[in-house]
Amino acid sequence: MKKIRAYLGLLVFSIFTISCNEEEGELSIIRPTNLQVELEVPNAESGLVEVRASAFDANFYRIEFFDQNESVVVESDDGLASYTFSESGTYAISARAYASFEYFIEEIDSVTVTVPIDTGGGGIPTTGYSTPLSYPGYTLVWHDEFDSTALSSDWTYEIGTGQNGWGNNELQYYTADNATLQDGLLLITAKQESVGGRNYTSSRIITQGAQEFQYGRIDIRAALPYGQGIWPALWMLGQDFGTVGWPACGEIDIMEMVGGPSRPDGGDNKVFGTVHWESNGSRAEFGGSTVLSSGRFADEFHVFSIVWDADKITWYRDDIQFHEIDITPADLDEFRDAFFFIFNVAVGGNWPGSPNASTQFPQTMAVDYVRVFQK
Repeated sequence: MKKIRAYLGLLVFSIFTISCNEEEGELSIIRPTNLQVELEVPNAESGLVEVRASAFDANFYRIEFFDQNESVVVESDDGLASYTFSESGTYAISARAYASFEYFIEEIDSVTVTVPIDTGGGGIPTTGYSTPLSYPGYTLVWHDEFDSTALSSDWTYEIGTGQNGWGNNELQYYTADNATLQDGLLLITAKQESVGGRNYTSSRIITQGAQEFQYGRIDIRAALPYGQGIWPALWMLGQDFGTVGWPACGEIDIMEMVGGPSRPDGGDNKVFGTVHWESNGSRAEFGGSTVLSSGRFADEFHVFSIVWDADKITWYRDDIQFHEIDITPADLDEFRDAFFFIFNVAVGGNWPGSPNASTQFPQTMAVDYVRVFQK
């Protein structure tokens, strides 16, 4: 159990004495002094903060916890109070020692708590496969380790429901609120809540116009959500999507998964790598898949990679090759252009179907890093 203690410095107040002559004698009220406040976080991941306040000449105490847009006040005779914050953050706490309702001294400080996001399955995993920051013959040209407190300007949010549920009859409403950075991870969380006429929310972020790449090795380390109707994807679209549309721009799915119990077209232990393009005026696609020998992609981190040049695209899961396509034919020239990234977690849609009673919410995709290497 990790304990974090913060001792608040004493604010200097003078003793204030009121005297008045009355027939019965002199009335004297003394303001409390020597206020000492201790903040303790008994469990670093519980969100619980305990306060112990003491002062000379204090008759009672008032502890105020400032949580997001509200405050919670605890009146205490002995100076003891506690409060559990539901989200990670740094919060102000005020402690007052009273002689009477009019006469008091006050200390204000802050405490930082870290609360794991509820992913519907016991939290974010801490183990799994990882890849290096360098490869022989390659240079790291761009990466995001998600070590800040907010997304960089390389990313923008796509908001709403798109056209016909982003073209797939998906059920979620994308917001900016469902993508957060915590402990060096990008967390995209699908929730069951009503927003914009939909019963689910999630996030979809893109690097269009900011970071677009032609060829290289791409590594993305992620732990996936799970469950019927859950559809996470780490993918790319051609940079000319805005002018030629889909599928003429080309699509490279580095990883996508249709969650739920194991089934021929998906499951929590199976991911796909696919390309989509336009051939003779129609959509064409070619894909492969990889299946874990045990467990789910939610249980550990895995690295989803492609190695892409002018001749072919090869897919890897934890450096194990599972798919490849020759892109030299003329009608595959979409894949000899620059592409941008899209990270999202969809809910429902044509492929996975809708969530059912077995689906737990919230569901979170945790991305540790994305790295682009080029020769």
